[in-house]
Amino acid sequence: MDSKYSGVWPTMVTAFTEEGTLDIEGNKAITEYLIGKGSNGLFAVCQSSEMFMLSLEEKVALATCVVEAAGGRVPVIASGHTSDALEDQIEELRAISQTGVDAVVIVSNRLAKQEEGSDVLIGNLKAIMDAIPEVKFGVYECPYPYRRLLTDEELKWCAETGRVVFLKDVSCDAATERRRTEVVKGTGLNLFNANTETLLESLRAGYNGYNGVMGNFHIDLYQWLYTHYKEALEAADALQSDLTKYSDIENHGYPINAKYHMRGDGVDMSLYSRRLSAEKFGKAEIELVEALISWEEETRKKLGL
Repeated sequence: MDSKYSGVWPTMVTAFTEEGTLDIEGNKAITEYLIGKGSNGLFAVCQSSEMFMLSLEEKVALATCVVEAAGGRVPVIASGHTSDALEDQIEELRAISQTGVDAVVIVSNRLAKQEEGSDVLIGNLKAIMDAIPEVKFGVYECPYPYRRLLTDEELKWCAETGRVVFLKDVSCDAATERRRTEVVKGTGLNLFNANTETLLESLRAGYNGYNGVMGNFHIDLYQWLYTHYKEALEAADALQSDLTKYSDIENHGYPINAKYHMRGDGVDMSLYSRRLSAEKFGKAEIELVEALISWEEETRKKLGL
């Protein structure tokens, strides 16, 4: 296990101007905000970043912006792996690798079609690694356009290459998570859970951290859980239960609601999203964010934060 890849890592949202162009200053502000709130690392140019709606030029600019704004204080990984053709995937991953990120994240469902097997997935992974030498990689089981979980054999292959340092697990299944800790034991591949409901159990099983949407809302509470889950058993169980309950907000106007939340906490950014129209974020969604903020404030007091 590489301690560099551990803790709480948000899947970063992207700031745009009101006109819909990339807002570099806004993205610097998001980076600063998340580090200030206790992020151990940052995952930029991911699905939360609306990467499927960014040009390659924008993906590179966004990854570069986050790396420069982080300034080495925390590690930064980035994906932008959205193309269908392998040669195009290699081009975009190579471009991301040149931005100074600590690892380039490969999306598992880009490596093979739904009906294709491990031979295709591993073959394409090997081709990417051969084409982009001396680069560390992560794997992201992105649920869009379809969820492709790595098999145990594929995960073992990744771990044994010595070049895959990160898995963002979206299995949402405790049994799978327990099994995966055994598959990667003794290797340099670090397991991160994207799912709040199974997070505490996965940490107790040996996962290295959390990498998910809710890091954009209250990363400090996830940080408390990660830091104290071993000794504050009852408090950790109670917080896990509440975090699971409030994680449902992802289904009510995300990523605009995360931008609204950050803006209310002082981040200078617009609410513009390329993925979600403004009409999808109205009074009901705002009330949910305000209720979440009230719970966060009460919980911080309870935990002494």
